[in-house]
Amino acid sequence: MKPTVNGVWKDQTNFTMLTDFYELTMSQGYLDAGLEDQIVYFDLYFRHVPENGGYALMAGVEQMIDYLENLHFSTDDIAFLRSTGQFSDKFLDYLSELQFTCDVWAIPEGTPLFPNEPLVKVRGPIMQAQMIETMLLLTINHQTLIATKAARIVRAAKGRPIFEFGARRAQGYDASVFGARAAYIGGAHGTSCTIVGQRFGIPLAGTMAHSFVQLFDDEFEAFAAYARSYPENTILLVDTYDTLRSGIPNAIRCAHEVLEPAGHRLRGIRIDSGDLTYLTQEARRMLDEAGLEDCKITISNALDEYLIRDLLQQGAAADSFGVGERLITSRGEPVFGGVYKLSGVETDAGVEPRMKISENLTKVTNPGNKEVWRFYDRDTGKALADLITLAGEKIDPDMPYEIFDPIMTWKRKVLTNFTVRPLLVPVFKQGRRVMERRDINEIRDYAARQLDTLWESVKRFENPQTYYVDLSQNLWDVKQSILDAHGVRHR
Repeated sequence: MKPTVNGVWKDQTNFTMLTDFYELTMSQGYLDAGLEDQIVYFDLYFRHVPENGGYALMAGVEQMIDYLENLHFSTDDIAFLRSTGQFSDKFLDYLSELQFTCDVWAIPEGTPLFPNEPLVKVRGPIMQAQMIETMLLLTINHQTLIATKAARIVRAAKGRPIFEFGARRAQGYDASVFGARAAYIGGAHGTSCTIVGQRFGIPLAGTMAHSFVQLFDDEFEAFAAYARSYPENTILLVDTYDTLRSGIPNAIRCAHEVLEPAGHRLRGIRIDSGDLTYLTQEARRMLDEAGLEDCKITISNALDEYLIRDLLQQGAAADSFGVGERLITSRGEPVFGGVYKLSGVETDAGVEPRMKISENLTKVTNPGNKEVWRFYDRDTGKALADLITLAGEKIDPDMPYEIFDPIMTWKRKVLTNFTVRPLLVPVFKQGRRVMERRDINEIRDYAARQLDTLWESVKRFENPQTYYVDLSQNLWDVKQSILDAHGVRHR
């Protein structure tokens, strides 16, 4: 497992067996029915934004690529499946010779997302398209969840750096590694997780723990020892004993007696407990009075976007934030909820649309082979609406385009003076990757630019403005015809 030539870390692990068992039992059913070569379409999408937010942020595509490029059943895999007694020799022979041949499209990492639009589209033989469901979902669901949470926290910080400190609280080591990656895409400035810096080139951040201070007989000696080791990057943890009576005075003394005589400055302090608003205000006053106006204050301790927002509104003198468990686990809503649904079957006459019909309106799917478009105001560059169309539909940016609510169809709006771009881009063609791999910093910068295209009202934490995701007239007609054929009426 090492970086590729262009610097993008590539995971060579074979996760083919990371699949729900029913995907394999269904696949044998397809084979027994002679449907193994049936070409189908699947959509991966989500139904609601976590924490009732206004948007989500796409992440995980690079790891999806790694998975699909390594898709194969090893000799040991086949032996294990045979030992279950559930599969025929014919099916196991098929798996042992499996070569991935699907077409895959995805919305690029760092793109703001909205409910019900396809994030990933898969076209290929039913057995292949079905058995990749679990890994695609867990990869996109997890990283998109954490990237979304990170973007919210970064927004709350109003330009102050956010550092991801959650490795030890993540739900497993993969969640720690890929969660830190997703947090960086969402705007975090760095991570405390060393392996993430090694694999992805994400900046590392770390100072000291309370144990370092406790090991020494005297707090000042602990600070002095650390300053001698890292004179150009001395950041001291000041709340081990008493932040204002001990920690800050000893940090000031360390600055004056250890660092400054050697030509260095105290870079910062970190406070991890107590009344953070009051402590940062007093710390700022004490540091400034000591001539340490350039010393930065970092705070940590179970922070999230709401706490950071409240601290800043209360006047906390914080320059940066270390955010751990509530970011790496997205504690406010720890499940993204993406789903993977069959949307079409290819026939000689074209793509025959398929859809799930449910009493629960949110579970009714959009049928057919589809594309997703984003409209932007030509003058401001702000995103106006997304449109889901049937594949092959054209949108002329020089002509007005009417969008309408797919449920309350009388709610309509004519868009003019817009630009438009397709969101789904080709990733695999007949099983071969066609999308260029992107450096993590390129993805992060792209995410920041794309988030800037959203109106401030869409990015509110509470009661954000609902962003339009509409269906084209052609797609709406297809969907309605299927509902009509099944006797379904809007109530």
